[in-house]
Amino acid sequence: MNRRSAGPAVRRTGAAGWAHVLVLALVLAARPADRLSAQDTTRVIAPGARTVAIDTTYRVSPGGAFRRSVLLPGWGQAATGRHTTGALFVVWEGVTVMMTLKAQQEADYFKRIGATGLKHKRQEVQDWLVLWIFNHLFSGAEAYVAAHLQDFPKELKVQSVPGGIGVSVPLP
Repeated sequence: MNRRSAGPAVRRTGAAGWAHVLVLALVLAARPADRLSAQDTTRVIAPGARTVAIDTTYRVSPGGAFRRSVLLPGWGQAATGRHTTGALFVVWEGVTVMMTLKAQQEADYFKRIGATGLKHKRQEVQDWLVLWIFNHLFSGAEAYVAAHLQDFPKELKVQSVPGGIGVSVPLP
């Protein structure tokens, strides 16, 4: 019995198929633990002084966020507290990895059977590989900028008003 008459081929998931699961697990593991609600250490009262606010949150350096996201897209975003953005980079990483591997398998098949579209299939492999590399670089750059903007006030509001744009900044 030959392979063609045996019915549809069963595709096995190898190490490459589990790559997206590993990436997701690493991003979720990098998420900071929840803070204890019973211990409020954000305010310290000095004797004879007014209340002073202390920032006790962990800050990632821009270089550290860049290195994390270049190594594993989404990790730098997760370390800076931007989990949704990090998840989007992880998803796109999985898409580019799987499409690169799929296109490479098809190119190998075209080469084996001597198909005429081999040149175009190799170009497709290169295109997906470029997108894969671009995802790493763009994720690193985005994490670098996000780490620089960690202290930017979230209360800043920009909205359109009649005749232009209005900006409101709360003052202490």
